[in-house]
Amino acid sequence: MNMQNPCRALCLLTVFNAPAAASALALENIKARLEAAGYSQIREVPSGKIKTFKATRDGKERSILVDSTGHIQELQ
Repeated sequence: MNMQNPCRALCLLTVFNAPAAASALALENIKARLEAAGYSQIREVPSGKIKTFKATRDGKERSILVDSTGHIQELQ
């Protein structure tokens, strides 16, 4: 798997229902992407198949969705 493209790796892990160790790696990739986007204090919120997170940005707590392609969407 080409780890130079974390978005593609995340998508492949989701599609093939990877084992827990690989899923943990995907979670670390998601956290790294959120940190690169300026978020801190990142924590996953259990929500089924969609990855939902709470994180802080600009001093405010925000809810964030990350889809299977790695797209980050902040909820209002």
